[in-house]
Amino acid sequence: MTTAPRPRFSVRLGISKAVEETPYDGVPEHLLGPLRHWVGTNFTDYDPDATAICLQMRIGVPPNQSARSRLVATDGWELLDIVDTILGYADEHGWDGRDDDRPLARLLDMAGSAYQVNNQGDGLEERITPGVREAVSQAVSDAEAEPTAGSAAEHLSTAWRAAYGLHPDPVRAYSEAIKAVECAAHSVIQPNHGRATLGTMLGEVGNARAKFTTAISTPPSGDPIAPMEAMMRALWDGQTSRHGKQTPTVPETLEAARAGVHLAAALVQWFSSGAVVRTP
Repeated sequence: MTTAPRPRFSVRLGISKAVEETPYDGVPEHLLGPLRHWVGTNFTDYDPDATAICLQMRIGVPPNQSARSRLVATDGWELLDIVDTILGYADEHGWDGRDDDRPLARLLDMAGSAYQVNNQGDGLEERITPGVREAVSQAVSDAEAEPTAGSAAEHLSTAWRAAYGLHPDPVRAYSEAIKAVECAAHSVIQPNHGRATLGTMLGEVGNARAKFTTAISTPPSGDPIAPMEAMMRALWDGQTSRHGKQTPTVPETLEAARAGVHLAAALVQWFSSGAVVRTP
């Protein structure tokens, strides 16, 4: 867990003013040496795994240099790419580069990096407020525990990685977010429709509102499924890259994709936890 840094001594004495430090993008100078050291600790000189990483990343190694030293000599985004690749690497003998004991996670935390090790320890992602991450993780857990949610947990996890990984893919993040909701909602809204989509489910809700209700209390004259329907509609209508047409296809922005992932997480949690049900 990231904690607030201790104010500098000069600030505590009132000699200097506190500076609000935002997370550092890339590899700032104070992180460069420690991050290179972490890379080096994963390999020995002329380690075949270091060679494999170089080959995988298409990094040329001069004849007079070892693969390990070539990896350690990098900086900037190339260094971050190497760190991310090491975390997700596994060889045929069972060794992997996962950050199981979290030394890299602690290093990035202390350095104020804009990136952190993901929950699985096998890759980097953008730093997110812990409460937000925990909410999505809870939605994934709820979906995993509910057999009728199908592959919702897998799709939501993929959407999260595509939205917040080191190299975000907004189009995939949004698409996977929709798939997650479709999986979670299928057994509740259109269980007998083998090719149901979020669009057909919205049609079902619109045509048969009395079939559904939610755990949220509403006034007698209110519409109990309106919040659910509004969230589903916003997610469905917000996908700009779903279909091709005469005009150029507009891919989702990263901001839209991230908003879509969080919207999907709420919906997946609702359907997986029984907050939305069919009425008898």
